[in-house]
Amino acid sequence: MSDLSVLKRGLADRFANGRKAGDRHIAFWHDPEGEYEADLDQLEAELGGVKVIRVERDEYAVKHRLLKEEPDQEFIVYRKGTVPDGTGNWLWDLELAYGVVTADRASMDAQDLGLPLPLQPVVAEHQKFFNSAERKSKLKALLSAEDDRTKLRAKMSAVVLGTKEHSFGELTRALLIEEAAGLTSGYDAIAGYGLADFYWDGAKTIYGYESANPSVGDFVEWVFKHANAEFESVKVGVRHDYSAWRNDVRSRAAMAALARRAEVDLDIKAQIAARNYNELLTLDVFEAIDWKIIGDLALGVGNQTLTVRDVQNAEKARQATFWYTVDSSIRALYTAIRSAAELLHDIGTLSVAIANFDDGLTKYKDRWYRIDQRYRQFLLAAHTTDHGDQLAPLVEQVELFYTNKYVFPLATEWQKQVDAVEMWNSTAFRSQSAFYQWFVAPVVSQGRRMVVVISDALRYEVADELASMLRSDTKVAYEAKVDAVLGVLPSYTQLGMAALLPFETIGFAGKESDVVVDGKPAGGLVNRTKILEAIGGTAIRAEDVLAKKIKDELRPYLQQHKVVYVYHDTIDKRSHKLGSESGTPEAARDAIAELARLIGNLTSADANVIVTADHGFLFQGSKIGDGSKLDEEPHGDIKYRDRRFLLGEDFKQTPSFNTFTSAQLGLVGDWQVHVPKSIYRLTHKLQGAADRFVHGGASLQEIVVPVISVTRKGKSEVKPVEVQIKPKSDVLTNSIVRVSVLQAEPISERAHARELRAAFYYGDSLISDQVIVVFAASGDERDRLQEVKLQIRPDAGVPLGAQVELRLEQPSPNSNSWQTPYRHLFTNRITATPDF
Repeated sequence: MSDLSVLKRGLADRFANGRKAGDRHIAFWHDPEGEYEADLDQLEAELGGVKVIRVERDEYAVKHRLLKEEPDQEFIVYRKGTVPDGTGNWLWDLELAYGVVTADRASMDAQDLGLPLPLQPVVAEHQKFFNSAERKSKLKALLSAEDDRTKLRAKMSAVVLGTKEHSFGELTRALLIEEAAGLTSGYDAIAGYGLADFYWDGAKTIYGYESANPSVGDFVEWVFKHANAEFESVKVGVRHDYSAWRNDVRSRAAMAALARRAEVDLDIKAQIAARNYNELLTLDVFEAIDWKIIGDLALGVGNQTLTVRDVQNAEKARQATFWYTVDSSIRALYTAIRSAAELLHDIGTLSVAIANFDDGLTKYKDRWYRIDQRYRQFLLAAHTTDHGDQLAPLVEQVELFYTNKYVFPLATEWQKQVDAVEMWNSTAFRSQSAFYQWFVAPVVSQGRRMVVVISDALRYEVADELASMLRSDTKVAYEAKVDAVLGVLPSYTQLGMAALLPFETIGFAGKESDVVVDGKPAGGLVNRTKILEAIGGTAIRAEDVLAKKIKDELRPYLQQHKVVYVYHDTIDKRSHKLGSESGTPEAARDAIAELARLIGNLTSADANVIVTADHGFLFQGSKIGDGSKLDEEPHGDIKYRDRRFLLGEDFKQTPSFNTFTSAQLGLVGDWQVHVPKSIYRLTHKLQGAADRFVHGGASLQEIVVPVISVTRKGKSEVKPVEVQIKPKSDVLTNSIVRVSVLQAEPISERAHARELRAAFYYGDSLISDQVIVVFAASGDERDRLQEVKLQIRPDAGVPLGAQVELRLEQPSPNSNSWQTPYRHLFTNRITATPDF
């Protein structure tokens, strides 16, 4: 609304309801600056029946006209400039009788906003703010009858900064976000509208911040300096707002950026360099604290002065801290160090004694595979962070342990069993060549349709992780059972893929590494499709399955076939190339995610699903040393050579190789298979081929092939772990409150870790700081019990004897609101809250 419209409305109201003498009203209008002189004729015309008199040093004549000439006429008496006080004002008696209209812009703005007289000086002081109709409109929407001068200025600041709330903490949040982005427009506007002194007075009153030359940058350093000292010597308001700024998604990234800047300004790294990591576990201000803890943990695990329990306790202490929550690199490093500690412990207590061939297969399937799994997970976590240099010495130590105390000793013991093999079979494990007979044919014979997903190089330990992920799905209930078969030898793709098909005989084609089943070529999708068509089946690539719409395309496609073989290739494809083999842990991670999605689509289309592989693999992240290479040139008629096997005829027996006839391996034909013993890689005439990731040999990692049977059971019953609030008392007697909370069960496939936000409320008003609590323990009850520390605000205003509520909150799915799964009532008996 324009100022003239406001003026017109106010004058019309005066003539209708103002003080009258007789039957008329006279409005005496003082306009010291003459702001509205040009609008007088328009006002006179629009008000109707009201005449305007301009006083131009003719007060006596004006008075005579008002009283004698036109005693019944209503007038606006307009006076520009300074009007004399008291008896010097010849119209003073009439002004006292009828009252004076003050129509300067500040008064008009105040009237338009409905502000009471005591607040009008604020409008005058900050007139520049009120020159914008948009700002006034936004401010009007925030005003209430209870506003005082402080609240009015706070709401003006909220309009300037674009915040929905006008609390001092919210105004400061906006300035901190701007500061982190390297911007100053918000603060410049605050200063430009004359609100800077108001803001800094608030910072002094509420937080205790004082400076001769206050600035947002200086304030930031002050906040973090006192946060590092746990706010011991400042007012408690800053402690609460600091917690809110860090825990709120709106300002979390900004607070991280500002903390990194303050860390440098305050030289925090130098301050903590000589401290033991145990002294730092409860500190939660600067990122450098976590880097120091991580460095000490990595060193201690590497030289084996820290136990698995030490690392678990340290990580548990950090899980609810700010940097652990916001920085994925830090989480990855803690995960890597914990994985390394567990791996080194497992290797250090390992016995690789093997009684016989079946015993070795069974022990690997039941226990030993976990060491390969932890090794891969360790490398994945180490690769995930951008700060891998922190782990370099630990990675080197893990590589030495894994290779020299696990891979080589296990391979040496297992080699004794391989040396004794006369026929490549097991009484404990079914043969991979009998896969169709054992796992597919019985289902198809019952008239049910079967989908076989074959993932190239899905090692047993990777399949175990996939199965665990499926069982832990929070939306779909999967039953995922992992079995194993004895893989074919040599353990390479063409033979492994062919062994999974339906056939009577299988053998080498006599050309390179090609394989035939029942005399038919079995290499490639086209040939395998032809073989499967004979039994009412077909073959398809995984990416083509994922491209189909489940209801309209995938389900009808599956219904056309009794058996569908789906070929997935991520691990082998990405790891078999020189230069990319170090990415095997990442390839395995991605393969697990892809397979989970693939299985989800297939089971949604009502398919019975089995997941298996053609072979496993040997892998190490570090460069292969000469001790793992076999330079010996094999003697014989070599038809095909690879890192881990040779095909041909008339091989000479040597201590470095195992030689098998086709018949010994369940194959038809006359070719022999020449396999390097243990984990040795062939190097002769194979320069340029990958050697960190290899397969084809007879190691347990290569020939224990997984078979996962997947059944979709409906809606998942997987849920977050339950939590219990366990206070020592239901009465609050101190503003600093410590409450024990118990994770009621260990995390598992059916009970997931969770994060909750703890805080006290009086009604719906937050009266404490907010703390993130992580429930991710897998140990006994002692490990699952933790203490939450909260501080009640000094201005909480909770009456004695009133009920306050501790809430453990979680974000609502797909919204910005919060749910409260756990709450506990306390009685307030805090008689006084100290103001720090």
